[in-house]
Formats: sequence, structure tokens, C-alpha cells
Amino acid sequence: MAEVRLKKVESLLKEEISGLISRRVIKDPRLAPMTTVTEVEVSRDLHYAKVYISFYGDSQIRTQSVEALNHASGFIHARLKDYLRLRIIPRLTFYADDSIERGVRLTNKIRDLNR
Repeated sequence: MAEVRLKKVESLLKEEISGLISRRVIKDPRLAPMTTVTEVEVSRDLHYAKVYISFYGDSQIRTQSVEALNHASGFIHARLKDYLRLRIIPRLTFYADDSIERGVRLTNKIRDLNR
């Protein structure tokens, strides 16, 4: 039962954080407009969450976006308190996720091998 609850909370957090980014509620100019939340991992006690973000493009822009989101984590936490009906809102830490970029590179390599 606890695993199901964790997955639901992770999904809810991913949806809400993605919404905050896409609606440009976070007004930091370092945050790239096409930033995507790829995964959220919540600790078993629901006090901490790792949020993985991805942005296809320059790694410097991705790093700046991660810094901007970590800087705004308190603001995002406060917004989540307003939007979500959870007793505990996890503390957020943002990390870069380059899985989309790696997938594109791998697909291109496979395509090149088939030619």
C-alpha cells in the first residue's frame, strides 16, 4: 500500500511542478522555457523529493536551469502547499537528467548503423 501512495505523490508532484514551469510562474530568467520534469523520487517518509529535469540543448543552459530551480525551491514548495492537499509537502532538490539527450544520441547511432 505504501508503494502505491508514493507513486501517487510522485505523479502529483511531477504534474504540479511541470505546471509551474510551463505556466512561467517561476520568473527566473535562467530557467529555460522548454524545461521538462522527467522524474520525481519521494523518500519513504515523504519529507524529501528528488526532481529530475531535462532540457534538450546546451549543457550550460541545463545547469543554469537546475541552479534556478534549486534557488526557487522554497517558492515552489510554498506554491505546492497552496495547490496540494497533502499533510507533508516534501523539500525539493532538483537534478539534471540527460536521459532524453542520451536517447536521441543512441537512436541516431542505431540509425547510422542501419544505413
